[in-house]
Amino acid sequence: MTFLEKIQTLESYLSLPEQSYSDSFKQDIIIFFDENFTTNNEKLKFLKNLNTKEEISTFIDKLTSRFTIKFESESEQINDFIYNCIELG
Repeated sequence: MTFLEKIQTLESYLSLPEQSYSDSFKQDIIIFFDENFTTNNEKLKFLKNLNTKEEISTFIDKLTSRFTIKFESESEQINDFIYNCIELG
């Protein structure tokens, strides 16, 4: 996949209708990326380590699951939480 195809896959997956509570955090992820799904958005560089549509969707599923399990709204900022998850894998 090209980098642009990866970005398009990510954007499409994040835009799917919610089917679970964890899916509700996809909108927060979109906002984290500043709704800027272009190749010059530095926040998307993590996609270079993902090679297939399945890897991208699995990564997002794990991220949204982490929200439901580990995110503490009283002590954490959403953007910091997402950034840490992306940077740590």
